[in-house]
Amino acid sequence: MFGFGKKRESNTRLDDVMARVRPDLSRDSLGVGSAFPGIAPNPLLSGEARRRNEELKAGSLAIGTVVDWREVNREQRMVVMLDVTTPDGDQFRGIADEVLTITQIARLAAGQVLAVRYRPAVQDHFVALARDLDEAAVQALAERITGRPRG
Repeated sequence: MFGFGKKRESNTRLDDVMARVRPDLSRDSLGVGSAFPGIAPNPLLSGEARRRNEELKAGSLAIGTVVDWREVNREQRMVVMLDVTTPDGDQFRGIADEVLTITQIARLAAGQVLAVRYRPAVQDHFVALARDLDEAAVQALAERITGRPRG
């Protein structure tokens, strides 16, 4: 009567629930594939997300080109999808889960180049916007990465 007799799906994961609740944040719509761990419902409540964000603050620098972005909630939390190029020439689709100001959201545009931090030892698609760099440092980083001889 109250659902006690129902069997639960034991293999249902949070990522599957997120894909049903927010299809725009599913792995397929973000273009990252099944290896991507998924978007945490609230990084402030998830210990794993807090650890990841701390590691990303000290991560290596790379350049990301904005592909798309999605609003997660009404408090300016955005998921920004970027095509990331590292100084070594590696490329991958990166996802930055960030709280942005209204001004930063208004300035987001496809094709915009932003400095990001990533963890080279952990290939999980998560990146963080490198907000500590000024415009000149971002430009120098972009020139160093894009000016690299392609082979």
